Formats: sequence, structure tokens, C-alpha cells
Amino acid sequence: MTEQTKSVLLAAGGTGGHLFPAQALAEELARRGITVDLATDMRGDRYGTGFPARTVYRLPSATLGSKSPVAAARTAMLLGRGLFAAYKILGRVKPGAVVGFGGYPTFAPIKAAQVRGIPTLLHEQNAVLGRANRMLAKGVSGIATSFAQTKYLSPDLASKAHLTGNPVRSAVMAAAQRVYSAPEPGGRLALLVFGGSQGARFFSEAVPPALALLPAEMRSRLDVVQQARAEDAEAVKAAYAANGITAEVSHFFADLPERMANAQLVVARSGASTVAELTVIGRPSILVPLPHAIDNDQLQNAGRLAESGAAWCIEQKDLSSQRLAQDIARLLGDPGLLTGAADAAKQLGRPDAVGRLADLTEELIRSK
Repeated sequence: MTEQTKSVLLAAGGTGGHLFPAQALAEELARRGITVDLATDMRGDRYGTGFPARTVYRLPSATLGSKSPVAAARTAMLLGRGLFAAYKILGRVKPGAVVGFGGYPTFAPIKAAQVRGIPTLLHEQNAVLGRANRMLAKGVSGIATSFAQTKYLSPDLASKAHLTGNPVRSAVMAAAQRVYSAPEPGGRLALLVFGGSQGARFFSEAVPPALALLPAEMRSRLDVVQQARAEDAEAVKAAYAANGITAEVSHFFADLPERMANAQLVVARSGASTVAELTVIGRPSILVPLPHAIDNDQLQNAGRLAESGAAWCIEQKDLSSQRLAQDIARLLGDPGLLTGAADAAKQLGRPDAVGRLADLTEELIRSK
């Protein structure tokens, strides 16, 4: 491998689901002496990950979806500008490979790499091949998947598909060393609630009323950690205080993997990174998939965990305060059931995913 090819450009959408596995790969490639650059959209590093890249390039991008001619024209213009910018960047950086993690910001770097003859790899975090990845799949050198079965991965693509799992960050690997501790009679009940960018509002409205319905003895033992939007945080805190529930509420937890490791039960959405982290750390969860997603990716993700006994999946349309209270009371009152789910989650985890993906990336670089 020459010095010129000892670099890789990672391309990822601006959400945590795309950026976190890209960050994990960047950390691993750096350990192997490979320089990493990142191409993302204008949202940049809004998750405070401190992305370990030599340079972060922010490219114009847009989502395909609107049927409006004006919106379609604007999208085409932005993607065209992004493609031109990516082509110029690749000409300067000359990476040995380009790895895309989904989202439309990956479109321009992957297409530009193909024009320049640079090997390309897609990584799919979900149990469903995303729209951007579906558009790019036929032209790339390889596809890395996180689940053994990936919806929309057509048979003609099977020859270049590789099951790697979804990489998790170093902080998650550190948290995974913690052994699960089930509730003890009369002991504290550690509940973690988080929803990502599109779930925090719903959980702020749904979880406090549900916990208020628990028996007083159980409420007095609860230690709740909940992510809430900044504008909702005070109301959530007040609701818990009014019902004698100990709670820590914040709009962001930089140490979320550690909080996950401390939890005896997690209530969360079922985005790809959440599912990967829950399984690597090995924690039981109630998963509420984000509704109305075009590909139902979160429902597919949660379903895979539920089928294996690692989680309980409740669709948002079925989740009343009474239902949630009953399920939380039942689970926190059954240490054996929680321990079994924690073990099942751990069995599903792929802590070696980042190593597998890095190996695949190095193979592509050598192929060039």
C-alpha cells in the first residue's frame, strides 16, 4: 500500500445513525495507520462526536422525495453541485477507497469516485437497504450489511454483499465490558429513556404519565435517566418530581453508552445505531419504532431483536400510558426475564463489526 493510497474518504449523512458507525471505522482505520477524511452534509458534526478525520468536507446535498417540479429541480441542482465538489476533492485527496454510510450526502462522493475509478464500498446499518444505498448499490465494488437478512438487497447483488455488522464507537466497546445487573428485591430500578432526534418529544409526552401509574413502592425505587428536547426538559422534570420519581433529564448525554450500561431496562427508538449499541452492550429494551418511515426500517430493526427475545417491540399507535406502565412494571418486576433478554441481546451483538469493515476497506484499497 503506497502512501498515496493510505487514505480513505468516508461519506455519511448528518444523522447519528450514519455518523456513529463512520466514526467507529475512522477510529479503527487510524489505529491501522490509514488517514481518514469525511464528506458529509451541511449539518456537520452536530452530535458532538469530535469526528476523527483529517478534514471534514461539507457538501451540498438534498433528499429526493418531493413530487413538486420546483423541488425536484432544486434537488437536482444541489446534488449536481455536490457531485462537482466531490469530484474536485477526490482529485486532490486521491484516496485508496471511498466508503459510504447511507443518506443522500453519500451520493455525490460515491458517484464521483466511480467516475475517477476509485473502489467504493457501501455500508447499510439497517435491516432494510436505504433509498440512497439502493440507488448506488449496482455500481459499487462492495456492500457491507449489518443483518443476515437485508430487505431490498436483490439476488444479483449477493455476490458483492458481506455481513460485517454495524460498527460501534470505542465508548460503546468500553461500556460493553460492564456485566448486566438485574433489579434486586427492594433495590433501585434503573430506567433509561432516549429517542434520538425524532423520538425525544414523543417519549417526553408518553413516559412520565406512564411511570406515574406505577405502584408507589416501585416509583420510589426508580432512577430515571431521560433525554428530552431542551424546550420539554423542565416539564418532564416537574412531572417526575410531582410523582416522587428520581430523574435526571437532559437534552443530550455525551456519555450515553455508559448510561446504557448502567440501565436495567431501556426505552428507545430502534434506529440502527441504537440497536447496534444495545446488542453490543447487552441490555434489554422496549423499542418503539419511529412511525411513518418510508421503508419501515426501525420496525424491521426492532422486529429482529424481538424475534430473538432481546427486546419488546411496541408500535407507537399501540402505546398508551396504561400499556407502557403495565409492561415496565412487569419487566422491572421480573429480574430473570430481564437477564434473559440481556443475554439474548448480547448474543446478537457484533463487537467485531468494525474490524470486519476495516478489513474489507483494506481489501478494496489493495485491489486498486
